[in-house]
Amino acid sequence: MEKLNYLFTHHAVLPESVMWVVFGIAVIILLLWDLLFFNRKNEVPNFTHTLILCIVYILAACIFGVFVIYEEGMDKGLLFFTGFLVEKSLSLDNVFIISLIFTSLQIPRMYQHRVLFWGILGALVMRGILIFVGDALIKEFHWVLYVFSAFLLYTGIKMVLPGSEEQVPLKKTRLYKTISRFFHVTHEIHGEHFFLKQNGRHYITPLFFALLIVETMDVIFALDSIPAIFLITQDIFIIYTSNIFAILGLRALYFLLEAAVCRFVYLKQALSVILIFIGSKIFLPYLGWKIEPWHSLTITFSIIFIGIAASLLSSKCSKA
Repeated sequence: MEKLNYLFTHHAVLPESVMWVVFGIAVIILLLWDLLFFNRKNEVPNFTHTLILCIVYILAACIFGVFVIYEEGMDKGLLFFTGFLVEKSLSLDNVFIISLIFTSLQIPRMYQHRVLFWGILGALVMRGILIFVGDALIKEFHWVLYVFSAFLLYTGIKMVLPGSEEQVPLKKTRLYKTISRFFHVTHEIHGEHFFLKQNGRHYITPLFFALLIVETMDVIFALDSIPAIFLITQDIFIIYTSNIFAILGLRALYFLLEAAVCRFVYLKQALSVILIFIGSKIFLPYLGWKIEPWHSLTITFSIIFIGIAASLLSSKCSKA
């Protein structure tokens, strides 16, 4: 018990630059392991490999979270886990959108992992840009937090309103038409290639087209998740690391859950409650309610657990 108390109360206080280096090394190791283990050749990912990859990413995040607790204290460690859990839960909803993209563009499963691997690399950069821009805005204009809060409340309420489930076919969306206008697109799959040259003209294949849409959708997804994490904490290290650890496992999560995601019939309602809770946190101190880091983690985990458990127990599961 004394050793455990020492772990949670002792702060080693490494320089922040060293913390960033440790994080960077961890990300590089995970990406290389992913590339060598999961992306060695074009084949349909099997369940065992996918499950192992998901477990490794979750364990890596947990180990890093304990490292944050040791270096920065329990409160910041709990904020890391809360941010990771929120981003991971929002990723569950994103799995369905990615599945729609691949289905609409008829991307074979054996090439989907290639698209998602490069998509995640792009997301690491884009999330970094959006997070650091958000940090600069908040430091200059603190009232931006209230804008984030209002946006999350609006998004959370809109998710459960009638009509929010309507889906527009991908090829009829403005995004699809815009990309088609700027690029020559071949509608045939040419192996794992993103680009093709025919008759002296360069084309993008459906794989690269899918990559562009996945990257664009990630930016749209970030408009929900990044304001949410800024309302949990304004520590840029906690924000970026929790966000990236959640994103790193998205590809494995997709292949693990794509066939079962429709079973989570109450997931959207659970996510809407989470967004409403996080969006309202900034106003709670005015009512005399102080939300501690462990409160946020407990409430977020409980909402996700209830949503998934209710989905699995629902009679709708048998009809899916």
